[in-house]
Order: sequence, then structure tokens, then C-alpha cells
Amino acid sequence: MKILIIQNKMIGDVLTSSILFKAIKDENPQAELHYLINSHTFAVVENNPYIDHFIFFTKEAESSKKELFKLAKVIRRKKFDVVIDVYSKLSSNLITLFSGAKTKISYHKHYTSFLYHHHVKRKKRATSRSGLAIENRLQLLEPLGIYKRSSKPEIFLSEEEIETSKSFLEKHQIRLNQPLYMVSVLGSGMNKTYPFEYMAEVIDCVVEQTKGQVLFNYIPNQKTEAKAIFDLCKPETQKHIAFDVFGKNLRDFLAITYHCNALIGNEGGAINMAKALHVRTFAIFSPWIDTATWGTFEDANHVNVHLKDFKPELYSNKAEKSMKKNALQLYKAFKPRFFIEKLKTFIN
Repeated sequence: MKILIIQNKMIGDVLTSSILFKAIKDENPQAELHYLINSHTFAVVENNPYIDHFIFFTKEAESSKKELFKLAKVIRRKKFDVVIDVYSKLSSNLITLFSGAKTKISYHKHYTSFLYHHHVKRKKRATSRSGLAIENRLQLLEPLGIYKRSSKPEIFLSEEEIETSKSFLEKHQIRLNQPLYMVSVLGSGMNKTYPFEYMAEVIDCVVEQTKGQVLFNYIPNQKTEAKAIFDLCKPETQKHIAFDVFGKNLRDFLAITYHCNALIGNEGGAINMAKALHVRTFAIFSPWIDTATWGTFEDANHVNVHLKDFKPELYSNKAEKSMKKNALQLYKAFKPRFFIEKLKTFIN
């Protein structure tokens, strides 16, 4: 059986959807599995032993109908038996339509249901600690006779990557026999970024409690914003922050995070990647992101905090997503004092 799974766009989505490959291989070890993803997300699924082949959705295919149809023709020539469209947007709709696959599976949408043989309705409530992002994806396998309720994404690092990152940290005077924390100081956008002054308070708390070492997760073009948060930290805290110690690319970040005791900060791709590396996490959710979907595997090792838990009256029975336009205003109401004791418990 030859199967294509489509998941474009975000790193967290690509990582989360990778659970489907192991679930299929467990039932059908001989299945040939292909993954269609954006090239910038490849790092989180590189070396995954359950994925046989990758197909990359290029920037050209994203912006040009001509290139999109060329990609669709390439996929059609591969003669897939099954296409599972997790992305479920116009581009993946068209690719699935022209794939020629005998079995096409995606989520239920009334305006695209005619394109698929099986259209799965998303659950509204999670029935396990996995969260809706996991449970809804696993439902896409049920038309293939695969019934699974929980699965954890995994990231696979090589021994060489682990040893190289260890040497890198030691070269920069990071002591791996002492507490080491990665802080996700910035989100993917301002509406997913905890206010700078509040994040500084969180970092101050981590250092006060542990006297540990702190690394900042940011990319080079975010250095100005990351430095602004550093400057807001207490002088004593700043002594514990190795500000210029960070990975040059995503695989480097993953290998460095592997050596950390925990990743703390803005909910997003970094949190999901840390979980997939079996690193503890403390996630500060944006006020408009739904914890039922992305608050996966919450327990003592993976803690989530959300404004709605402390100020439910601000939502007035509205869905979190409907509050996106008010994100910055709501963030201001999300004071660190609401969850600082929870953070201390997590650290201890």
C-alpha cells in the first residue's frame, strides 16, 4: 500500500501529524509512506524511521497556480493508493483531487466533502490527555481500519548531533551538571508573545528559584526583541543568561534543547518540539489559543497556563479563537502573579 499524507505550513502541525506514520507502520509494516510538507519544516521529521519519502511543497507552488499543478502532476504519477489530507486547504484539496488515489481522506467540510471518499468530523472535546490536535488526527486513520486514541510525536536526533551539541554547550561554559533552562522568549507573532516585561519576571523567578543557567530561544533576526527582554531582567538574573548561545538552525536548536532540564515560555512550536524530545515544558498560552487542542499531555511534567483559567469572566462563554483581535489587550491582563506559584511548583 502506498500512502501520501499532506501537512503543509507550520512546524508544530508537521510534527504533530507525524504520529500518523508510526500508527500506520505498526499495523502495516510494508506500507510505503510519503510526507508532503513545506521544506522549512523538514528538521522536525528528519531521521524519522517511519517516514519512507518526503515531497516538498515549495514557495513557488504556494504562490503560483502553474507550479501547484506541476506538483499535482508529479504526485499523480506516483500512483498513491491512499491520500490523507490533514492540511485540508485549497492547495491540498487540488493535489488530492488530481492524485488519482482510490481512497481520499480528510476532515469534514461541507464545501469540499465531494472531493473525498471519507470526511472525518473533528471532535469538540478531548477524551484523553493527548488533546484534540492528536485525537483528531488519529481519527483520520479509522477509514483504514486503524483505531488509536493516543500517540506522542517524537523527534529523532543522531548520536553525533547529541555529542556535537554537548561539546558546543561546554565550549560556551555551560555546565551540564547544573540546572539548564531554555526559555522561549518570543512567539511566532506579537499576538502569541507574552509581554516583554512579564516574560522578564518569569525569567527572574526561574533564576531566583534555581540559580540555574538560562538559554534564550530566538533566531538571529529576533535578536533586538530578545535583547529587550534580557535588559528587563534583574541584573542578578542577567548573569545567569547565556544570551549568545543559541543554535544556528532548527536541528541545532533541537540538539541543544535535548540537554535542557525544561523549556519554559510562549506556547508554540518550541514547546511541541521539547515535548517530542522528552524535555519538560511550562507553556504560557496566548489568550486566543485553545488549550483543549494544543495543551497536549498536560501533567506535572508538562504544565499549561491560560488567562481563561484565571479570568474566565473576560471570555463570557466565547471561544478563545474569537478573541484573537483582542490578544494584546488580554495579554496585559495576564499577570505573572496569577501563575507564579504554579511555575515554582513546576521548577521544584
